Amino acid sequence: MKIPKRLQPLVEDGLVDEVLYQLMSGKEATVYAVRCGEEIRCAKVYKEAMKRSFKKAAQYQEGRKVRNTRRARAMEKGSNFGRKQQEDAWQNAEVDALFKLAKANVRVPEPYGCYDGVLLMELVTDDEGNVAPRLNDVTMSAEQAIEDHHLVMIYVMRMLCAGLVHGDLSEFNVLVDDYGPVIIDLPQVVDAAANNNAFSMLQRDVRNMSEYYGQFAPELVNTFYAEEMWALFEAGELTPDTELTGHFEHPDDDPDVDSVIEEIKAAFAEEQERLERIRDANEPL
Repeated sequence: MKIPKRLQPLVEDGLVDEVLYQLMSGKEATVYAVRCGEEIRCAKVYKEAMKRSFKKAAQYQEGRKVRNTRRARAMEKGSNFGRKQQEDAWQNAEVDALFKLAKANVRVPEPYGCYDGVLLMELVTDDEGNVAPRLNDVTMSAEQAIEDHHLVMIYVMRMLCAGLVHGDLSEFNVLVDDYGPVIIDLPQVVDAAANNNAFSMLQRDVRNMSEYYGQFAPELVNTFYAEEMWALFEAGELTPDTELTGHFEHPDDDPDVDSVIEEIKAAFAEEQERLERIRDANEPL
């Protein structure tokens, strides 16, 4: 196929030998299958901020640290240089998270580097070399759903132990190969300790996964892994080897009506975004 403009520098520098075909195009990026030597990898081309429609980006970026004080000041002022630095930080967040999570034994695509807004990483395939499907395209038995849900909860726990929350985890951001689920799409990953929205995002991530797998094993819907993980995390007792139960004793305090209303509004907004993602995922390329 014709080499996309954003991939041309990688071809010229010898990082990519051939662009094979487009895998998908979403609101935040377009992904291509590329040949690098004898390996087939994927190249994720991030869209520019003006063309990207990831909602509430500031909410996700809260707590992200920028070591260079000049860059930090520029980002706060919103100058052209600052906006460029924000873009770099958004893109680098994913590659940094991939390296960090691979080291934490979370199944993610192996990253090879980020070059001028293009992330080169492993193309996840089955044993026959076919591109692994997204979870939303997969059906399974109740037994398989329970097994895979358990694995995803372990990965979410290990992410939290590494100080990260995915922030946008759903059946559209999980691939399934012959060995089970693989977590993908991490540019919006949040700092669990520094972001005030981390717990609510963790709850949403876990709820999305439990509801999806719950289609095949309904008992998974009535579990409380997020609350269990977070309580242990706050107490400094969560480890990568913690055996989760999915049970959690909620406090008996009287509910805060205003907070409940706000949570309902937030849940409604999240559901609208979720439906929008479903529509986008079903649109032809």
